[in-house]
Amino acid sequence: MGVAQAMEALTERAGLMKESLHKSQTITDNMVGILGSFDHRLSALETAMRPTQIRTHSIRRAHENIDKALKAAEVILDQFDISRKAEAKILRGPHEDLESYLEAIDQLRGTIKFFSNNKMFKSASGVISHAHGLLSKALSKLEDEFRQILQNYSKPMEPDRLFECLPSNLRPSSEGEGGGGKSHDPHHKSLENAIFTVPTVIPPRVLPLLHDLAQQMVQAGHQQQLFKSYRDTRAVVLEQSLRKLGVERLSKDDVQRMQWEVLEAKIGNWIHYMRISVKLLFAAEKKICDQILDGVESLRDQCFGEVTVNSVAVLLSFGEAIAKSKRSPEKLFVLLDMYEIMRELQPEIELLFGSKPCAEMKESALNLTKRLAQTAQETFADFEEAVEKDATKTAVMDGTVHPLTSYVINYVKFLFDYQSTLRLLFQEFDSKDPDSELGAVTTRIMHALQNNLDGKSKQYKDAALTQLFLMNNVHYIVRSVRRSEAKDLLGDDWVQIHRRIVQQHANQYKRVSWAKILQCLTVQSSGSGPIENSNISRASVKDRFKTFNSQFEELHQRQCQWTVPDSELRESLRLAVAEVLLPAFRSFLKRFGPMIESGKNPQKYIRFSPEDLERMLNEFFEGKTWSEPKR
Repeated sequence: MGVAQAMEALTERAGLMKESLHKSQTITDNMVGILGSFDHRLSALETAMRPTQIRTHSIRRAHENIDKALKAAEVILDQFDISRKAEAKILRGPHEDLESYLEAIDQLRGTIKFFSNNKMFKSASGVISHAHGLLSKALSKLEDEFRQILQNYSKPMEPDRLFECLPSNLRPSSEGEGGGGKSHDPHHKSLENAIFTVPTVIPPRVLPLLHDLAQQMVQAGHQQQLFKSYRDTRAVVLEQSLRKLGVERLSKDDVQRMQWEVLEAKIGNWIHYMRISVKLLFAAEKKICDQILDGVESLRDQCFGEVTVNSVAVLLSFGEAIAKSKRSPEKLFVLLDMYEIMRELQPEIELLFGSKPCAEMKESALNLTKRLAQTAQETFADFEEAVEKDATKTAVMDGTVHPLTSYVINYVKFLFDYQSTLRLLFQEFDSKDPDSELGAVTTRIMHALQNNLDGKSKQYKDAALTQLFLMNNVHYIVRSVRRSEAKDLLGDDWVQIHRRIVQQHANQYKRVSWAKILQCLTVQSSGSGPIENSNISRASVKDRFKTFNSQFEELHQRQCQWTVPDSELRESLRLAVAEVLLPAFRSFLKRFGPMIESGKNPQKYIRFSPEDLERMLNEFFEGKTWSEPKR
């Protein structure tokens, strides 16, 4: 019974659900019908509204086109306004307001660019043509302005202004001409720490204006006009500065005709001019060229090269003329001075003239340095040969130091003031040991001198004077070497050997000069020893005294005119003679004096006492003349 009730209930529910689904389907069908009706009505409405929508869209597009046209017209009008204002500024010229003038040129370029990009505008081509014409006039005025400003502020430098830029120890004194004369100072050879102040050749406030003008000209493609204006102006001013300083163009023939004193002074000046030109004038030109033409590297380097080329050529031509002129010993030191300044300036030259347009100038400077080194080395060889072959006939009659000796020794001593320069010079020719090379050169010169002195000594007819001459000269050489830096290179052995040579000549002098007179004071028998007083006659003793008197007076008269210039050597030689002569005379006088004194007129034979001889020996080697009375 319970099951039957349950089944009945389920059947009832199923019926209800079926009825409900049927109603839902009916509602759905009705909704579909309603929606279909709406769709039909909306399609009809859309069809009805389409003409209105089309008209609205057209109106909106018309408004947008009007806005675009108004904006385009506004831009065009702005361009016309800018162009009009720019034209007014350009017609006024750049003198009143250069900055505004440059701005106007930029605006014109903008106008040309704008209309070139918008050629559909009816008047575009006309505007472009007018703007181009105006720009051409503007740039022409700009070139004139650049040239005018550059010329107005480009003035040659006065020498005094340049001297103020030098280190104090290189400034010329009130006496010298432009700092010329002797240029070499071994005590400040290195100028590495010296301060050179690059002069201001154009006021700094003007440089930015010139830079802006140059940039505008480059931008307009007027590089050549810019180059010509810059080169013509600055090159002339630089050359005028050098002329004011004293630089002149001299040929090899001009140099060859000059007196040595004049030429030496000009070389000293040239060394000064080279230092001023490279460290001050050329450095200043490079500085302003870099600033004015900043950003235009090729034109910048070309301009600097063309501005300096003539000035560099004038300076180097003098150096070349000296290097190619006839060689002579006195030129060696000025050649070394010139070589020294070229080596000193070499880093600056390579820096200033390192670009391709300046390569030829740099090469010319380096070639001059090598040429000077070559000529100096050849002059060395000439000097050695000249010393050995010197055929000066002027004999020193008193046996003193020959002028050639003092000249050569001073020459060698002076060489040692150039030690660092000589080392550089020897290295130019791949010398691995420049100190050894300098020692070898000095040794060769000394050897050449000694060979020449040996030849000159043979001019003397008196053998004693020959020995005195050689003693004096070799002693002078040794003493000079010992007191100079040459000693370090020649060595102690060289000094000791030549001191012994001096002593040998002194000994030879004593032997040749005094051996004969000493024989008068030595009396020997036919046997091996001296004879007794009783075995020699009074007449023989008298002859000995007379011979001694005659020979000593002759020696005194002659050798008082001879000279030993070194006081120590002179006293040493006198003492050496006295040590031989006086003991021998005292001994002879003691032995044979009484024999004469006991006879008639003893003073006729015994004319000198040992004290008289000692006093008279002290008159030897004083260089007295024949006209002087004997003491």
